Amino acid sequence: MALPPLTIVLAAPRGFCAGVVRAIDIVERALRLHGAPVYVRHEIVHNKYVVDDLKAKGAIFVDELDQVPDGDRPVIFSAHGVPRSVPAAARRRHLHQIDATCPLVTKVHMEAARHHEEGLHIILIGHRGHPEVIGTMGQLPAGAVTLIETAAEAEGLAPADPRRLAYVTQTTLSVDDTRAVIEVLQRRFPGIAGPAREDICYATTNRQEAVKEIAARVDLLVVVGAPNSSNSKRLVEVAERSGCPRALLVQRAAELDWPTLQGLGTIGITAGASAPEVLVNEIIDAFRTHYEVTLATVRLREENVSFKLPRALRDAEGPA
Repeated sequence: MALPPLTIVLAAPRGFCAGVVRAIDIVERALRLHGAPVYVRHEIVHNKYVVDDLKAKGAIFVDELDQVPDGDRPVIFSAHGVPRSVPAAARRRHLHQIDATCPLVTKVHMEAARHHEEGLHIILIGHRGHPEVIGTMGQLPAGAVTLIETAAEAEGLAPADPRRLAYVTQTTLSVDDTRAVIEVLQRRFPGIAGPAREDICYATTNRQEAVKEIAARVDLLVVVGAPNSSNSKRLVEVAERSGCPRALLVQRAAELDWPTLQGLGTIGITAGASAPEVLVNEIIDAFRTHYEVTLATVRLREENVSFKLPRALRDAEGPA
C-alpha cells in the first residue's frame, strides 16, 4: 500500500549555534586532556541527548559545587553563565574551573557591570528562573537589577530614580516580545541606556526569522528541542503567531503522537540552538515510516560564527 505524500520543509538556519558548539567542545577537550571524570555544573546546554552523550564519555553533571569532590578534577560552568559567587567559591576550594559561558552571554554580563559602575539601575528583560537570568543577575549586588518579563510589567515599573536606568536582555527571548518591552521602557524612560547592539543573539534571531518565513505555508511545525530550552519554546510561540495552525516541541521522534499526525500535506521542521542535527534526521526518518517524504529547505541566511575556546584548553591541546 502506497504511503501518502508529505513535503517536509526544513527551516535554515536551525540547530546548534556557535556558543553551544563551543560549550560541548570545551567538555570534550577537557575529557581528552584530563581524562574522566570531568564535572559540569548544571546541563552544559539544554538538551538531554547532548548531556547523555557527554555522560557516556565521562562527564558528571552536578547541581552545585558542593557535589564536586576536592582534588584536581576540572569543573566546567555551563553555556548559560553563572553568578559571580560560583567561580569565587571554586577559587576558595582551589578547584580547576573552566568557564563555558557563551561569549554573547558574557557580553550581557559586561554591559550590566558597566552600567552599574556608571551608577545606573539595571532593568533585565528575561524569564524568571532561567539559568541565564540567574547568572546575569548574579553579576551585580543584590538590588542592583530589576527583572521584568512583559510589556505590562514594564508599564508598571516604578524605579527609585527614573533618570538613572539601563536595560539588558536575556539572549534567547522572542525578538518581537522583547521589542515591545523595550518600546515601553523607552517611552516611559526616554533617557534609559541600552546595548549598542541588541542582546538577543544572532542564532535566536535567525531561527525565529526562518520560522516566520515558513509558518503560514505548513500544516504543522515540529520544533526539535528541550522543554527547558528558552530559544526552542520561543520558536513554537513564533510559529503560532505567524500563522502556523499547529506547532509541537519534541525532544525525540518517540514523542510524536502518530494518531494526531495523519492527513498532513506539508510540515516544517526546525531545531533549537542546543539541538543536534542527528535529532532532526531522526524525526525525518520517523515521518518516512508514515509518509512518502519529499524534502525542501528554506534558507534565509548562512551562519559562519565561531568562538574561540578558553586559552587554557587551546594552549594545552593545540588545534583541534
